[in-house]
Amino acid sequence: MSSESLIQAVRSGNMSDLIALVDGMTDAERRACMPELKQLRKELRSESWQFPAQRAYPTLHAAGAACQTGAAAVATWLTGSELRWRQAPPSVLIDVLGDRDPDWLADLVRRLAERPLSADVPYELMAGLVRLAGCPVPTSEAYVRGWMDHISRARRSAGTVIGNLRKDPHLGELVAALFEIEEIGARSDWRYGDGLNNWTYALTQLTRVGLLDRKVMVDGCVARLLRGGGSTADNKVFLGLLTALDLTRDEQRERIADWTALCSDAPSTVAAHAQSILAGLALDDELGSRRLAELSGAVLFRTEKKLVRAQLVLLGKVLKRDPSTVAELLPVVAQAFGHEDTDVQERALKLVERHLGDLGSGSGDDAIGSRDEIADSASLLSPGLRARAQQHLGVAAAGTAPEVYEELLPPVPLPTRLAPAPETLAELTEEVGALLAARDEGAVFERILDGLVRHAHRDREALVEALGTTKAGSWWEGMGPASLNQHFRNAPHGLSLVIATLFERVDTETLRPVRHGAGASSGCVHDGLLWAFDARLREISYRIRTDPLPFLLSTPTWSTGSLEPAELVARLDVYRQSGARPGEADFAQARLRVRRDDAAALASAAAAARKLGTREGDRLAEWLLTDVPSQPVERSRTAGPRILVEFGELPELQGESFPPEFRRLGRPLSVYAERSYCPHWNDTNWRHWLAMVPHRPELVAGRVLRDLSMSVVDDGARAGFSFLPALAEAEGEAGPAVHLCVAYGLGARRPEDRLAAVDALLVLTARGQLDAVRLGADLGKLTVLGSVKPSRLAEAIRTAAATGAYGTAWSVLREVLPPLLAELAGEDRTKTPPRGLGDLVAVAAECAERFGAHGELPYLAEVAERRGSSRLVTQARRLRAALEEVAAV
Repeated sequence: MSSESLIQAVRSGNMSDLIALVDGMTDAERRACMPELKQLRKELRSESWQFPAQRAYPTLHAAGAACQTGAAAVATWLTGSELRWRQAPPSVLIDVLGDRDPDWLADLVRRLAERPLSADVPYELMAGLVRLAGCPVPTSEAYVRGWMDHISRARRSAGTVIGNLRKDPHLGELVAALFEIEEIGARSDWRYGDGLNNWTYALTQLTRVGLLDRKVMVDGCVARLLRGGGSTADNKVFLGLLTALDLTRDEQRERIADWTALCSDAPSTVAAHAQSILAGLALDDELGSRRLAELSGAVLFRTEKKLVRAQLVLLGKVLKRDPSTVAELLPVVAQAFGHEDTDVQERALKLVERHLGDLGSGSGDDAIGSRDEIADSASLLSPGLRARAQQHLGVAAAGTAPEVYEELLPPVPLPTRLAPAPETLAELTEEVGALLAARDEGAVFERILDGLVRHAHRDREALVEALGTTKAGSWWEGMGPASLNQHFRNAPHGLSLVIATLFERVDTETLRPVRHGAGASSGCVHDGLLWAFDARLREISYRIRTDPLPFLLSTPTWSTGSLEPAELVARLDVYRQSGARPGEADFAQARLRVRRDDAAALASAAAAARKLGTREGDRLAEWLLTDVPSQPVERSRTAGPRILVEFGELPELQGESFPPEFRRLGRPLSVYAERSYCPHWNDTNWRHWLAMVPHRPELVAGRVLRDLSMSVVDDGARAGFSFLPALAEAEGEAGPAVHLCVAYGLGARRPEDRLAAVDALLVLTARGQLDAVRLGADLGKLTVLGSVKPSRLAEAIRTAAATGAYGTAWSVLREVLPPLLAELAGEDRTKTPPRGLGDLVAVAAECAERFGAHGELPYLAEVAERRGSSRLVTQARRLRAALEEVAAV
């Protein structure tokens, strides 16, 4: 057979001719054809989506499989990335491979089965090779998932899932393998089949008739649940299968250790099932008090209130029926005293109170030891319950001095001095690469930017050569000139514009300042900051091309972005001596960064600046002596379900000494005048903006407030709440906008966003910048408007309090609760409270007890006097009692 005939058949896509040509080939003939097949494959790869390639790929796929002589080579050929999209039919591949030795076929099917799912090896091919080889069936993920697809597909044309499984010759091996495949339960096959086509039903019925080993099935389900780490859908499937198998009492009893382990560590739904099994055994005296104590210790440690309450109910039943167990079980009950939910604490305390008298039925030493353990655990109770427990235990010492509360706050973040720009090209190149990979932000960005400017001024060619590897991985490297210039006209993209300029990839015209729209009043709320930030990057790039700057005037002294006034004067002096012309945007940015908290330093620097005898020196002196308010003139406005802020004009930024792009930053900020569409959806620039105006965080907070608030009220919106701790750490006074940003963060949808807001809250408190009345009032309004959900706020404030900041948490909640309680204190006593309000009041009660708060809270008494024992009413009574108790003292 000539290789030319084979190649012609492949090119033409003639599968029947190909099959005839490869039939009966010797190994020598196979090897002789491979070089031309590989060359053809290489040729087609460059035009893989063209018609000739699409026509040839299936026959090429089959030809390569037929002509390779080694099993490893065939497996590699069959799973080639470009061939898998146009594979030969499995029946054809089985035909051309069918004349090989069975051991060779077994090796091939093993290799194919071990390929990742992305290789897309057809199950029909692997199953056909298993039949030909007569080898054990593979149990890899690719094979088992393919088998499951095959079983489910077959029932669509004929038969059912249970019928197809019943006929499968490898049923036992493949079903056993299901328990080993990650996330196999999350497949839709498990969840959407009905009746005879339901996998859980089918496996259960086949187990009952003996086609599947029952012990293997039960052990497999339990082991899978014990393994943990699966998704909710995966756990639901195997828990459902375990439940459907309807374990006998003997099967349950054999696995007591497994159920205990599941109660300790499994997801709540799995743990609840294991708990119910153990509860049945305990109530039938088949568990024993020692094992029940071990189980209870694991469950009571969990945070899920439903599981903990169920365990306390079980312990109560056992203690009531068998008082002899009290010495062993009652200290375990007391472990619930440390639970975060005070309802759980109270349930446990009531149980202890009910059975404390039974301790006398045990031996003397046991009774004394148990009482001591319970007394030790009482210290974990909330203050109100603790006093009650100590009274019943008789351990409260008369005349004991009240516990002195101490607020625990994080250390005040201190700014660090910025390191000098990298001195060597090697150091600079390494840091540029790391910065680009980490998405440039903050102070590191500034020193690297200064380093690029310095080295471009010294030896641009050497800098370009050193940055060669960095350029190779840039997103803009493969773009054409027109497209790339358009991208950079729209935005500088951080360091990318500077680096692309160094490599002559950007037209000079693109780098010119974009002044034509800088004075316009339209645009989104971010434009004031964005135009100023972009203007400096464009100016730096333009000067690299035309008149390189020796270094940047605006590089911060400190990590916060602030610049020492004396340092700026010294830099201007170096410019004067060298005859360098300062960049207009660079100098404007430098002035905005100057520290203003030391009047003497400002006066001294102003005098030194005037002595320079330059225009920039005079402008700096004038700026240093200008009275710049720490906050803009602000007012809050309600816009639908949101509260936003408006700014008045900033006169200090409107003078001719600032370029137009920076004057835009001083324009008024209105709630309604801005356009609704905003292209600045990315929050990566926010930290840069904070460093632009390091002493005036309100200017940034007022603009990002739109994004943060929208992500709270709109399911589809996302915003960078991770920015909040940096906002709280910023130098300067925290005003209404900063507090509103934190308020929205405390009510954010995602737990990680709320945690960032908690960090910001604690940092503001540590810095002495928290206005708790303002924050609480904002949160109260937002909760009434429906923007902030009480359940989310309760979780966030509880987290803040748990760090030891109960006083801070109470000072905020004291302002949050009255408007919410007022909604329920009117004439209509049937009004349904908002979901989670009971949790919020519970957090307030916990904080009031621990902090020692006292006095009246508006509308609390009316809610506490409502009928019933709902969580809201119970916790309102608890809060009232806490406030009255301390007041009485």
